[in-house]
Amino acid sequence: MDTAPRTYNFSRTTLRAIVGVMFFMAGLCFASWASRIATIQQTLKLSDAALGGVLFSLPVGLICSLPFSGWVITRIGSRNLLITALTVYCITLATLGLAQNTFQLICCLLLFGFASNAVNISVNTQAVAAEEMYGRPILASFHGLWSLAGFTGAAIGTFMIGRAIVPLHHFVMIMFVVLLTILTTSRYLKFDKPASAGPVFVMPDKSLIKLGLIAFCSMICEGAMFDWSVIYFKKVVLAPKEIMGLGYTAFMFTMATGRFVADSFSHRFGLKRTLQISGLLTATGLAIAVIFPYVYTALGGFLLVGFGVSSVVPLVYSAAGKSKTMSPGVAIAAVSTISFMGFLVGPPVIGFIAGALSLRASFTLIALMGICVSAFSTKAKI
Repeated sequence: MDTAPRTYNFSRTTLRAIVGVMFFMAGLCFASWASRIATIQQTLKLSDAALGGVLFSLPVGLICSLPFSGWVITRIGSRNLLITALTVYCITLATLGLAQNTFQLICCLLLFGFASNAVNISVNTQAVAAEEMYGRPILASFHGLWSLAGFTGAAIGTFMIGRAIVPLHHFVMIMFVVLLTILTTSRYLKFDKPASAGPVFVMPDKSLIKLGLIAFCSMICEGAMFDWSVIYFKKVVLAPKEIMGLGYTAFMFTMATGRFVADSFSHRFGLKRTLQISGLLTATGLAIAVIFPYVYTALGGFLLVGFGVSSVVPLVYSAAGKSKTMSPGVAIAAVSTISFMGFLVGPPVIGFIAGALSLRASFTLIALMGICVSAFSTKAKI
């Protein structure tokens, strides 16, 4: 692969549009897989417990990729890593539909998670480059496109299920869409000069650790909402079966919406204040859902949580990409290492507390994480 830096005369608008397309393609791959999990579970005859064990393969692959991606991006640059990783990501998506047994599915999910994180780090590095060209915050809007792709992927998955189209055929169609997109648009990505090769892992400095902790607390909240919001509506709110998923939908809607307005808000009021408000919104929304566990109040609370978590990770990545001690790719990889631990640790801890105490007690803990986001943001020099 040619890694020599080149210069192209295209506008910052073009770069922003192409990076946005890459975010959308990455979100479409993940959402396509998520929309067919139940179908694959039924096909492979997996129990809920067995499925839970299998699904853990994806975050394991992601964690394994964290130090590697930060190192390889200094070797070949974010453009080449993004093209390679997104290609592997969509091809691996197709192999998930080929899995005939649990072992094959686990192997495919490990690679899927590995490629997913490589895409995440490289595409965010490209987004930071686009943001530098604009001279103002725009990174959150890219994450909004990822969320929008989630809705699109879920809708396509629902259509495929309704037409009894098997996951393999579904995933292959998505793969070809992504590959065609890469082929036609990747030439407009920014060529970044690879840095001199360094060690596989570099200890982040204090400023990056603080940014990682902010994202860590927020991602505990985000992961909990992904995994437990429907269960909360079912067991605590006692919502009718037909609206049990309404809280999750409300959360996803405001999270996507918040990402499209976070850039202008942070540009006007500053990064620190935006993160402080984000943490308070998260804590307030969860407190409302815990104190008033009724359909409308819990729904309103979950709407606030979506707004609260929406901007934290993209804004933290944006700040990390401006690190003066590390290259953008390595800095983002370092912050990702810390933050994604929250995404992995949060849901199991919530399940443990729910078993020992109650689900409402678990959600109280998540509310405290929102307060921590505000507290860490206050102390951080951003």
